Amino acid sequence: MALFAAGDPCLLYDDKGRRYLIELVPGKEFHYHRGLLAHDAVIGAPDGTAFESSKGARLIALRPRLADYTLKMPRAATVVYPKDVGAILVWADIGPAMTVVEAGTGSGALAMALARAVGVGGRVVSFERRSDHAAKARKLIGGFFGDVPPQLELREGDVEDGIAEVGPERIVLDLPEPWHSVAPAAEHLASGGVFCCYLPTVPQVQTVREALDGAGVFFDVMTFEVLHREWAVEGRSVRPSHRMIGHTGFITVARKLNLQR
Repeated sequence: MALFAAGDPCLLYDDKGRRYLIELVPGKEFHYHRGLLAHDAVIGAPDGTAFESSKGARLIALRPRLADYTLKMPRAATVVYPKDVGAILVWADIGPAMTVVEAGTGSGALAMALARAVGVGGRVVSFERRSDHAAKARKLIGGFFGDVPPQLELREGDVEDGIAEVGPERIVLDLPEPWHSVAPAAEHLASGGVFCCYLPTVPQVQTVREALDGAGVFFDVMTFEVLHREWAVEGRSVRPSHRMIGHTGFITVARKLNLQR
């Protein structure tokens, strides 16, 4: 059974279902409106343990899932939502031992998911133009995994310069102008590989689709979005929640053909 250790991320749930993400540091205390909880009380305890705050309120300590961590971490850039990350992993067909190029790293949410998907036998090279975002992503990724995983390489710079060097099987982009990467992808992405990008607006989608069509080597091009709605289940009352996560971004995926005969 894994026990909480110093430096681990910990998600505390209060009796109203509110969640608080903390890093466990010896000697520190978690303070909220219903008292405090010493980090030392959690360190060494099993995942899923219930505690009482100094005012007698119940707090449950759980190791955060990647989805929990990415939504609650103090990010510098907007993250790809978990509902979209799942679709990207499936439709870009990210699997063990693959080589993936990603950009931009942003706060690192997608990079973490890609690193998990390819496993220790794979390779993810993530590019970020902004040095402040790159530094923040490195810290957040290390905060979840304990350190940056060996299969994840974080680079500062333009992704277009790295595609030829890496020669990836998959390209996954969260950039405002991914069409600049279409030409190097057409030349250096592995045959049968997948080009995937995540964009918030229709004009951006139109531009990247035009670039993919114009490259002449991409097939089975598809654009879609994912909507997420929870349901409230309380005894015999079962209904959709009043709120849902609607549009966050468009996902476009395309396969590269081998036209050499």
